[in-house]
Amino acid sequence: MSLESVRAYFAAQAPDLAVLESATSSATVALAAEAHGVTPAEIAKTLSLRVGERVFLLVTSGTARLDNKKAKAVFGGKTKMLGADEVVAITGHQVGGVCPFGLKTPLPVYCDVSLKAFAIVVPAAGSTHSAVRIAPQRMAQLTAAEWVDVCEMQPA
Repeated sequence: MSLESVRAYFAAQAPDLAVLESATSSATVALAAEAHGVTPAEIAKTLSLRVGERVFLLVTSGTARLDNKKAKAVFGGKTKMLGADEVVAITGHQVGGVCPFGLKTPLPVYCDVSLKAFAIVVPAAGSTHSAVRIAPQRMAQLTAAEWVDVCEMQPA
C-alpha cells in the first residue's frame, strides 16, 4: 500500500517526479546510497519522532545526526523515536521506506538545513526498494515542511 500511496501522491502533486525502484534494498542510508549511486550524505532520511503527544517527521541528510539540545529547543521537548509498529500505523510506510510523501495520517514535516548543501537529495518513496530524486527546496514545498536546524553533520 505504501509505495502505491507515494505514487498516487506524486501523480496528484508532482507528476514530473518518478519513483525509482531498485532490485536491492535501500532500507539503510548506506544501502540507499549504493543502490542509487549517491553519497550517504545525499540520502534524505526521514525520522519519525514524538515530543509529548505530538508526532512529526524530520527529514535530514543521511549523515546528519540529531542534536538533542537543538531539537529540544526547536521542538519544545525531548524527542523520542517512534517504534516500528507505530511508524507503520501512523505513516503507512515501513521502517526503511518512510518518507514525507503519501502519508496515511497527515503529519507536520520538518526539513533540517543539512539538506540545503545538495542540489538533489534521495529520500525513500514508501518502501525499502524505492526512492525519488528531488531538490530539497521542492521536497519542503510539496510537504509544507518547515526548515529547522536541529542536526549536526558527521564526517562521511
